[in-house]
Amino acid sequence: MRKKKLDNRIIIKRLWAIVKPYRSRAYLALLAMALTAATQPLLGKALELLMDEGFRGQPGFSLWWIPGVLVSLFVLRGIGTFATAYYNNWVLSRVTNDLRAQVFERVLRLPVARFQQESTGKIINTVVGDVRQVVDMINSVFLSFVRDTLVVIGLLASLLWLNWWLTLIAIVVVPLTAVIVRTTSKRLRHLNRENTRVTQEMTQVVEEAARGHQVIRVFSGEAHESRRFFQRSEAMRGFSQRMTVAFAATTPVTQIATSLALSLVVVLALQAGMTTGQFTNFVTLMLMLLTPLKALAEVNGPMQRGIAAAEVVFGMIDAPVEHDPGTRTLERARGHVRFENVSFRYPNAHALALDKVSLDVKPGKTIALVGMSGGGKSTFVNLVTRFYEPESGRILLDGVPYQDIRLQSLRAQLALVSQNVVLFDDTLRANIAYGAAHIDEARLQAAVRAAHLSDVVERLPEGLDTMLGENGMRLSGGQRQRVAIARAIYKDAPILILDEATSALDNESERAVQAALDTLMAGRTTFVIAHRLSTIERADLIVVMEHGRIVEQGTHDELLALGGMYANLYRLQFATLAEET
Repeated sequence: MRKKKLDNRIIIKRLWAIVKPYRSRAYLALLAMALTAATQPLLGKALELLMDEGFRGQPGFSLWWIPGVLVSLFVLRGIGTFATAYYNNWVLSRVTNDLRAQVFERVLRLPVARFQQESTGKIINTVVGDVRQVVDMINSVFLSFVRDTLVVIGLLASLLWLNWWLTLIAIVVVPLTAVIVRTTSKRLRHLNRENTRVTQEMTQVVEEAARGHQVIRVFSGEAHESRRFFQRSEAMRGFSQRMTVAFAATTPVTQIATSLALSLVVVLALQAGMTTGQFTNFVTLMLMLLTPLKALAEVNGPMQRGIAAAEVVFGMIDAPVEHDPGTRTLERARGHVRFENVSFRYPNAHALALDKVSLDVKPGKTIALVGMSGGGKSTFVNLVTRFYEPESGRILLDGVPYQDIRLQSLRAQLALVSQNVVLFDDTLRANIAYGAAHIDEARLQAAVRAAHLSDVVERLPEGLDTMLGENGMRLSGGQRQRVAIARAIYKDAPILILDEATSALDNESERAVQAALDTLMAGRTTFVIAHRLSTIERADLIVVMEHGRIVEQGTHDELLALGGMYANLYRLQFATLAEET
């Protein structure tokens, strides 16, 4: 997905808006930088007095002045340096949290289609890596640019006070540095955009390798994954090398220009009859000027990296969220769902996924959706959950159009058990009561019993307080699915969506959980997607879908008697089972 390019001024304005709440601490850091900068010309003046007064043995000059002045200067410098680091980190750590929170909040509200268009690795890299790059840029600008600019101003002021015409010769390096920085900026920004893109791709490769480690080993995919990683790594190395060449060339050019200016100044200073102390002071200040000028030249690199990352970060923050024009809030719905001539097409797809589907589902009824893959069953459910909006037609809940219901209110009426169970790296208790502000212990225990999880809880080392690991890795596939069922039971929503809810269970567990589901489904509107037709024989209505259309509907007995697509699927499935047994 192509990212929108933002103007530098807009990026800086938006970053300042994030820093602004902490500006009082930022100003303290600025004052600390000014204190640090002031010690540099004072050090030159102290050396001048030492050379002219101390070494010449002027009467009244005490040797105790030397440690007194030097120690005082470095104490002040230490205080300034510590205060700068403390307040700077205080501000930037909060800016990092605020920026990441903005990105993460937007990720939670992105449309489902965005997650199909953009890889998980890219999203992770935006939240973690790109935000870090942006904050590093703020640090470089605020700490390096501001501090070094203050140092340069202080040193130049001191040099002008000492000898203005020699100073004018010395500062020839400043416009030269500016020209070099301007020349390299555009190339650095382009390289950093490409580097950000490749970094996101590398994050994706690592994320996929960690998530799919079992498939990689079984199918001997280690060499393939290594090649994918090496390609991205080599691309990053190439970009890194080109970026280094682009801004590292500024340093030797700046140093050569400074050495020429210094050579000329030495000759002219000797001719002007400056004292030893004045000359030492002037040359010291000139040499001190080299370090901040070099730092200012090098700040361009992290600045361009940060600007490129800021485009990605603000692109995510500005991404459109789920469309929610609804104004009505429902209490507990009765569960009357009606599709009226609904059509839907996935983004960038040519064929309709649903084609003029109409269906009236009465409250408390169980509707089974069957058919071959690609028939439209999952799309139907995606529209019930309002993960997608219909292209035409409308969906109503208890007579209220979906568009008029607030998203949060609508989804409070739904519970979902998917074939792809998602568990969080949290306790079993938190996974079952997921989304609840306060956990009802009695309700939780009832959900555990209903989902036949009691034996699992007893075997876990800390019972319900056991951490399940990433995506419930401490549990088997069947146990994970029973946790998902317990979660749906705990929510006690009026509308249930069961997408192959018993697919990962063995026969004994399936019978137990099916009994629990039968109890749960009583009085609730339930949509069941099932490939094993034996599990939906008692459904109130079986809807057969093909190419996005409803081709048959009725009870199990009615459809068998019809002798159509459902009857063929049923006979084919039981013939296969008979062969297996």
